[in-house]
Amino acid sequence: MKEETQNPINQNEISLKELLTRIKEWWQYLFRKKWIIITAGIIGGLLGLGYSIIKKPIYTAATTFVLENGESGSGLAAYAGIASVMGFDLGGGGGGIFQGDNIMELYRSRTMIEKTLLSKVDSFSNATLIDRYLEVTGARIKLDKNPKLRNLKFLVSEIHHPNRLRDSVMTLIIKDITTNCLGVSKPDKKLSIIKVVTRSNDELFSRRFNEELVKHVNDFYVQTKTKKSLENVSILQHKTDSVRAVMNGAIYTAVEVSDATPNLNPTRQVKRVAPLQKAQFSAETNKAVLGEMMKNLEMSKMALMKETPLIQVIDSPIYPLDKERLGKVKGILTGSFLLGFLNIVCLLFRKILKSILSE
Repeated sequence: MKEETQNPINQNEISLKELLTRIKEWWQYLFRKKWIIITAGIIGGLLGLGYSIIKKPIYTAATTFVLENGESGSGLAAYAGIASVMGFDLGGGGGGIFQGDNIMELYRSRTMIEKTLLSKVDSFSNATLIDRYLEVTGARIKLDKNPKLRNLKFLVSEIHHPNRLRDSVMTLIIKDITTNCLGVSKPDKKLSIIKVVTRSNDELFSRRFNEELVKHVNDFYVQTKTKKSLENVSILQHKTDSVRAVMNGAIYTAVEVSDATPNLNPTRQVKRVAPLQKAQFSAETNKAVLGEMMKNLEMSKMALMKETPLIQVIDSPIYPLDKERLGKVKGILTGSFLLGFLNIVCLLFRKILKSILSE
């Protein structure tokens, strides 16, 4: 019984000698097919050479910048508390909208990429970056072959009006850019340095897209971070100007009352004293309120300055851009190896399949 249970296992086992024998058979078989393998290698080399000639070079534009978030609520907490008692919000609390890697995802958002594609290529023409993209990638030729897409335009004035056909094409373009052209990363996780890389086979498109994308995203980032504080400053400025206007009006009213009654009868002082004191009281009251509001306004401006993030560009793309191109020698070697290896795999698979069928 023991021998019967071991027989199936022994039948499926391959000894080292049998393995070496099979490898030798395979080697002899491949040696007999050497001219087929050499021919495949030559054909692969020629294909690799042709690909290296036809393949356009890839131009890489990179921008690196350091991002320092503004500090909020640290040194102004006491002032913000006092101001809140008076009914004013200096915007010194709460965390920021963009924390961690959120700003990196902002670079991949549809809104930012779409706004960038609608930017002008240069100041000398009305051509946009999306027009340049369609021309460089050959997509314009494909659009012109389709009667429905032949007259499709991408205009800034019309982009907010729903158009299913145009939006579908824009979605495909943005997907291709985010997948094949755009890269956003942090070279060092411990530092606040962000690197934005754009790769394409057109040098002008790579640089201009990189510059415009960084500009749009960083501007949006700063505006969003400081939006609440800017609104507070605007409200306080409006209230301060209103109180100042009321105070100035009260001062002029007091003077006008004195001028209106130059030779007043001493028994009729009510005509001068009451309006004069009323105007003076209004002026003094508004003067005190104006002083506090100006103090709050200055503190609000200080809070805005502290919350404004610092974005300092370290390196920006300049001509000539880094160019990546598949060399002819590398193309020949790569093509020969790939096609030769694929041919060897096919020959071995064919031999193994024949041996299995013959059994």
